[in-house]
Amino acid sequence: MSREVQSTKKPAGRPVRKRRKEIVDAAARVFAERGYHGASTQDIADLLGMRQASLYYYFESKEAALEEVCARGTAGFVEAAEAILKNGSSAEEKLRALLAAHITPLGDRADYMLTFLNERKWLPRESRRRIGRLSRRLEAIFERVIREGMRSGEFRSDLNPRLTALAMLGMMNSVAIWHHRESATLDHIAETLSDLVLKGAVSDG
Repeated sequence: MSREVQSTKKPAGRPVRKRRKEIVDAAARVFAERGYHGASTQDIADLLGMRQASLYYYFESKEAALEEVCARGTAGFVEAAEAILKNGSSAEEKLRALLAAHITPLGDRADYMLTFLNERKWLPRESRRRIGRLSRRLEAIFERVIREGMRSGEFRSDLNPRLTALAMLGMMNSVAIWHHRESATLDHIAETLSDLVLKGAVSDG
């Protein structure tokens, strides 16, 4: 999309916030299916049955739409993780909940995840930095819970918290790529992978 802003009147009727959410959902789907360079704002507009020019009221460019998709997708996972961090349960219970919270939303958020994983590299440096800060918040929560479990004796004392957190997130992120090919539900996938991860992390003591 060109950065030039079109000079037609702002659409009335449906609340702007709701319409913006619909447009971001559509952008996520188009980016996930076609890739950033293979997608156009016309594709997004066609999916919504709206005029291409109307998208300028919500995003000044295709690049801005990509950043919004990546930011919303990442922020949703961060918010869920922060809530789990505060719930007062054991480190093992928190980690299981974190892992499940990263998988079960993929039923309606896989487009966001795939766009984040595959297309964020096309964002300009400052946009990547903003998205990167959100990603690091999520990584830090996983790392904090792992350290908590190591201190409490729930997890092995020889774990590298940083590398363990990154490995877990990498495994969970990959589910967005292949889960639709399987007959298992996302809940079942989350349970299976959580069991696998925790068997490797939990202390024998």
